[in-house]
Amino acid sequence: MVTYPTFPYAGRSYSYDPAAPIDISLPLAPGANQVNCFWAEPVQFDTIRVGSFVGSVALGGSTNYQRVHVTPHGNGTHTECYGHISPDPTITLNQCLRRFLFVARLVSVAPAPQANGDLVVMLADVQAAFMAQPDRAIPEALVLRTLPNDPAKRHRHYSGTNPTYIEPALTEWLAEYNVEHFLLDLPSVDREEDAGQLLAHHAFWRYPAAPRACATITELIFVPDAVPDGLYLLNIQITSLELDASPSKPVLYKLLPAV
Repeated sequence: MVTYPTFPYAGRSYSYDPAAPIDISLPLAPGANQVNCFWAEPVQFDTIRVGSFVGSVALGGSTNYQRVHVTPHGNGTHTECYGHISPDPTITLNQCLRRFLFVARLVSVAPAPQANGDLVVMLADVQAAFMAQPDRAIPEALVLRTLPNDPAKRHRHYSGTNPTYIEPALTEWLAEYNVEHFLLDLPSVDREEDAGQLLAHHAFWRYPAAPRACATITELIFVPDAVPDGLYLLNIQITSLELDASPSKPVLYKLLPAV
Protein backbone atom coordinates (compact mmCIF):
# COMPACT_ATOMS: atom_id res chain seq x y z
CA MET A 1 0.00 0.00 0.00
CA VAL A 2 1.34 3.43 -1.01
CA THR A 3 1.41 6.05 1.76
CA TYR A 4 1.35 9.67 0.58
CA PRO A 5 2.83 12.63 2.50
CA THR A 6 0.32 14.56 4.62
CA PHE A 7 0.33 18.02 6.18
CA PRO A 8 -2.16 20.31 7.95
CA TYR A 9 -3.79 23.32 6.30
CA ALA A 10 -6.73 25.46 7.43
CA GLY A 11 -7.65 23.01 10.16
CA ARG A 12 -7.62 19.93 7.93
CA SER A 13 -5.05 17.35 6.85
CA TYR A 14 -4.20 16.98 3.17
CA SER A 15 -2.16 14.51 1.17
CA TYR A 16 -0.51 14.64 -2.25
CA ASP A 17 1.20 12.23 -4.61
CA PRO A 18 4.82 13.36 -5.20
CA ALA A 19 4.95 11.08 -8.25
CA ALA A 20 2.16 13.03 -10.00
CA PRO A 21 3.55 16.52 -10.75
CA ILE A 22 1.72 18.99 -13.00
CA ASP A 23 4.28 21.20 -14.72
CA ILE A 24 2.71 24.59 -15.54
CA SER A 25 5.83 26.21 -16.97
CA LEU A 26 6.56 27.00 -20.60
CA PRO A 27 9.94 25.78 -21.85
CA LEU A 28 12.81 27.91 -23.05
CA ALA A 29 13.99 26.92 -26.52
CA PRO A 30 15.55 28.70 -29.50
CA GLY A 31 13.49 29.70 -32.50
CA ALA A 32 10.52 31.89 -33.28
CA ASN A 33 7.82 29.42 -32.16
CA GLN A 34 8.23 30.28 -28.46
CA VAL A 35 6.20 32.56 -26.21
CA ASN A 36 7.61 36.07 -26.21
CA CYS A 37 6.66 39.50 -24.83
CA PHE A 38 7.92 43.05 -24.28
CA TRP A 39 9.97 42.95 -27.47
CA ALA A 40 12.54 40.52 -26.05
CA GLU A 41 14.91 38.82 -28.47
CA PRO A 42 14.24 35.11 -28.99
CA VAL A 43 16.16 32.64 -26.83
CA GLN A 44 19.51 31.66 -28.35
CA PHE A 45 21.78 28.68 -27.71
CA ASP A 46 25.29 29.39 -29.03
CA THR A 47 27.94 26.70 -29.46
CA ILE A 48 31.20 27.61 -27.71
CA ARG A 49 34.33 27.43 -29.88
CA VAL A 50 37.83 27.82 -28.37
CA GLY A 51 40.79 27.07 -30.61
CA SER A 52 40.26 23.59 -32.06
CA PHE A 53 37.51 22.82 -29.54
CA VAL A 54 33.90 22.92 -30.67
CA GLY A 55 31.16 22.49 -28.06
CA SER A 56 28.98 20.21 -30.16
CA VAL A 57 29.15 16.43 -30.33
CA ALA A 58 27.20 16.58 -33.60
CA LEU A 59 29.99 18.73 -35.07
CA GLY A 60 32.78 16.45 -33.81
CA GLY A 61 33.35 17.83 -30.32
CA SER A 62 33.72 15.65 -27.24
CA THR A 63 30.93 17.39 -25.34
CA ASN A 64 28.05 19.80 -25.87
CA TYR A 65 29.01 23.20 -24.43
CA GLN A 66 26.71 26.13 -25.09
CA ARG A 67 26.04 29.69 -24.05
CA VAL A 68 22.40 30.66 -23.40
CA HIS A 69 20.98 34.08 -24.28
CA VAL A 70 17.68 34.67 -22.44
CA THR A 71 15.64 37.63 -21.18
CA PRO A 72 13.77 36.39 -18.10
CA HIS A 73 10.95 38.96 -18.26
CA GLY A 74 10.37 38.38 -21.97
CA ASN A 75 11.10 34.70 -22.65
CA GLY A 76 9.05 31.89 -21.15
CA THR A 77 7.82 31.33 -17.62
CA HIS A 78 9.57 33.54 -15.09
CA THR A 79 9.28 34.53 -11.43
CA GLU A 80 10.05 38.02 -10.16
CA CYS A 81 10.44 39.80 -6.81
CA TYR A 82 9.93 43.44 -5.83
CA GLY A 83 13.44 44.16 -7.06
CA HIS A 84 11.70 44.42 -10.45
CA ILE A 85 10.46 47.89 -9.49
CA SER A 86 13.19 48.94 -7.06
CA PRO A 87 16.42 50.87 -7.84
CA ASP A 88 18.32 48.68 -5.33
CA PRO A 89 20.32 46.00 -7.24
CA THR A 90 20.78 43.93 -4.07
CA ILE A 91 17.08 43.04 -4.00
CA THR A 92 17.17 39.81 -5.96
CA LEU A 93 14.79 36.89 -6.34
CA ASN A 94 17.45 34.53 -5.05
CA GLN A 95 17.52 36.48 -1.77
CA CYS A 96 13.75 37.07 -1.50
CA LEU A 97 12.44 33.57 -2.26
CA ARG A 98 13.63 31.38 0.61
CA ARG A 99 10.79 28.82 0.67
CA PHE A 100 9.68 26.79 -2.30
CA LEU A 101 6.54 24.84 -1.27
CA PHE A 102 3.16 26.54 -0.78
CA VAL A 103 -0.53 25.78 -0.67
CA ALA A 104 -2.07 27.27 -3.80
CA ARG A 105 -5.54 27.71 -5.22
CA LEU A 106 -6.15 27.47 -8.95
CA VAL A 107 -9.05 29.56 -10.27
CA SER A 108 -10.24 30.15 -13.83
CA VAL A 109 -11.59 33.58 -14.74
CA ALA A 110 -12.60 35.31 -17.96
CA PRO A 111 -11.33 38.89 -18.32
CA ALA A 112 -13.91 41.66 -18.57
CA PRO A 113 -13.99 43.98 -21.63
CA GLN A 114 -13.47 47.63 -20.73
CA ALA A 115 -14.85 50.75 -22.39
CA ASN A 116 -11.46 51.43 -24.01
CA GLY A 117 -11.33 47.92 -25.52
CA ASP A 118 -8.90 46.45 -22.97
CA LEU A 119 -9.45 43.05 -21.37
CA VAL A 120 -8.94 43.09 -17.59
CA VAL A 121 -9.18 40.40 -14.91
CA MET A 122 -11.37 41.94 -12.22
CA LEU A 123 -11.26 41.49 -8.45
CA ALA A 124 -14.99 40.72 -8.24
CA ASP A 125 -14.68 37.84 -10.71
CA VAL A 126 -11.76 36.27 -8.83
CA GLN A 127 -13.65 36.61 -5.55
CA ALA A 128 -16.65 34.90 -7.15
CA ALA A 129 -14.41 32.04 -8.32
CA PHE A 130 -13.18 31.63 -4.73
CA MET A 131 -16.74 31.54 -3.39
CA ALA A 132 -17.71 28.87 -5.93
CA GLN A 133 -15.26 26.37 -4.41
CA PRO A 134 -16.11 24.23 -1.36
CA ASP A 135 -13.06 25.34 0.64
CA ARG A 136 -12.94 29.13 0.56
CA ALA A 137 -9.79 29.60 2.65
CA ILE A 138 -7.33 32.14 1.23
CA PRO A 139 -4.10 30.21 0.47
CA GLU A 140 -0.46 31.24 0.29
CA ALA A 141 -0.52 31.35 -3.51
CA LEU A 142 -3.04 32.07 -6.25
CA VAL A 143 -2.73 30.46 -9.68
CA LEU A 144 -4.84 32.28 -12.28
CA ARG A 145 -5.95 30.62 -15.52
CA THR A 146 -7.60 33.09 -17.89
CA LEU A 147 -10.47 32.03 -20.14
CA PRO A 148 -10.74 31.03 -22.87
CA ASN A 149 -7.68 28.86 -22.27
CA ASP A 150 -6.29 29.01 -25.80
CA PRO A 151 -3.39 26.53 -26.32
CA ALA A 152 -1.78 29.25 -28.47
CA LYS A 153 -0.71 30.83 -25.16
CA ARG A 154 2.17 28.34 -25.28
CA HIS A 155 3.87 30.16 -28.16
CA ARG A 156 2.09 33.50 -28.59
CA HIS A 157 4.05 36.65 -29.42
CA TYR A 158 2.48 39.29 -27.18
CA SER A 159 4.57 42.36 -28.01
CA GLY A 160 2.47 45.26 -29.23
CA THR A 161 -0.86 43.42 -28.77
CA ASN A 162 -2.03 45.07 -25.51
CA PRO A 163 -2.61 41.71 -23.76
CA THR A 164 -5.06 41.08 -20.93
CA TYR A 165 -3.89 42.44 -17.58
CA ILE A 166 -4.96 42.63 -13.92
CA GLU A 167 -7.12 45.18 -12.11
CA PRO A 168 -4.85 46.76 -9.43
CA ALA A 169 -7.62 46.21 -6.86
CA LEU A 170 -7.06 42.46 -7.28
CA THR A 171 -3.36 42.56 -6.40
CA GLU A 172 -4.16 44.94 -3.54
CA TRP A 173 -6.67 42.36 -2.23
CA LEU A 174 -4.08 39.57 -2.52
CA ALA A 175 -1.61 41.63 -0.50
CA GLU A 176 -4.27 42.41 2.11
CA TYR A 177 -4.90 38.68 2.61
CA ASN A 178 -1.18 37.85 2.64
CA VAL A 179 -1.21 35.85 -0.59
CA GLU A 180 2.53 35.81 -1.20
CA HIS A 181 2.71 34.24 -4.65
CA PHE A 182 0.64 35.15 -7.70
CA LEU A 183 0.98 33.03 -10.85
CA LEU A 184 -0.77 33.87 -14.12
CA ASP A 185 -0.79 32.94 -17.79
CA LEU A 186 -0.27 36.51 -18.99
CA PRO A 187 2.88 38.52 -19.81
CA SER A 188 2.31 40.94 -16.94
CA VAL A 189 -0.06 41.93 -14.17
CA ASP A 190 -0.03 45.44 -15.65
CA ARG A 191 -1.00 46.94 -18.99
CA GLU A 192 1.67 46.57 -21.68
CA GLU A 193 1.98 50.35 -21.97
CA ASP A 194 0.87 52.33 -18.91
CA ALA A 195 3.37 55.22 -18.80
CA GLY A 196 5.45 53.35 -16.22
CA GLN A 197 2.78 53.37 -13.49
CA LEU A 198 2.84 49.58 -12.85
CA LEU A 199 -0.06 49.97 -10.43
CA ALA A 200 -0.76 46.25 -9.99
CA HIS A 201 2.92 45.50 -9.34
CA HIS A 202 3.14 48.26 -6.73
CA ALA A 203 -0.11 47.18 -5.04
CA PHE A 204 0.96 43.53 -4.81
CA TRP A 205 4.40 44.27 -3.36
CA ARG A 206 3.20 47.30 -1.37
CA TYR A 207 6.20 49.12 -2.73
CA PRO A 208 7.67 51.48 -1.66
CA ALA A 209 5.63 52.02 1.55
CA ALA A 210 5.98 48.52 3.07
CA PRO A 211 7.67 46.11 0.64
CA ARG A 212 6.63 42.46 0.88
CA ALA A 213 10.09 40.95 0.46
CA CYS A 214 8.95 37.31 0.27
CA ALA A 215 6.20 37.91 -2.29
CA THR A 216 6.63 36.87 -5.93
CA ILE A 217 4.82 37.15 -9.25
CA THR A 218 5.18 34.38 -11.83
CA GLU A 219 4.10 35.20 -15.39
CA LEU A 220 3.62 33.24 -18.63
CA ILE A 221 2.53 29.95 -17.09
CA PHE A 222 0.12 27.59 -18.84
CA VAL A 223 -2.40 25.40 -17.01
CA PRO A 224 -4.02 22.73 -19.26
CA ASP A 225 -7.81 22.43 -19.30
CA ALA A 226 -7.54 18.93 -17.82
CA VAL A 227 -6.33 20.42 -14.51
CA PRO A 228 -9.43 21.35 -12.45
CA ASP A 229 -9.75 24.41 -10.24
CA GLY A 230 -9.02 23.69 -6.60
CA LEU A 231 -6.28 23.32 -4.01
CA TYR A 232 -2.74 22.26 -4.90
CA LEU A 233 0.70 22.06 -3.40
CA LEU A 234 2.88 24.46 -5.38
CA ASN A 235 6.63 24.07 -5.86
CA ILE A 236 8.36 27.13 -7.35
CA GLN A 237 11.73 26.20 -8.85
CA ILE A 238 14.14 28.95 -9.90
CA THR A 239 17.76 29.37 -10.90
CA SER A 240 20.10 30.96 -8.34
CA LEU A 241 20.59 34.18 -10.26
CA GLU A 242 21.25 37.32 -8.25
CA LEU A 243 18.72 39.20 -10.37
CA ASP A 244 15.21 40.55 -9.85
CA ALA A 245 13.77 37.69 -11.92
CA SER A 246 14.59 34.16 -13.01
CA PRO A 247 13.34 31.63 -15.53
CA SER A 248 11.22 29.32 -13.38
CA LYS A 249 9.44 25.99 -13.25
CA PRO A 250 6.29 26.07 -11.10
CA VAL A 251 4.89 22.60 -10.44
CA LEU A 252 1.52 21.68 -8.92
CA TYR A 253 0.48 18.61 -6.94
CA LYS A 254 -3.23 17.98 -6.43
CA LEU A 255 -4.25 18.17 -2.76
CA LEU A 256 -6.74 15.67 -1.37
CA PRO A 257 -8.20 15.42 2.14
CA ALA A 258 -6.11 12.88 4.05
CA VAL A 259 -7.90 9.67 4.99
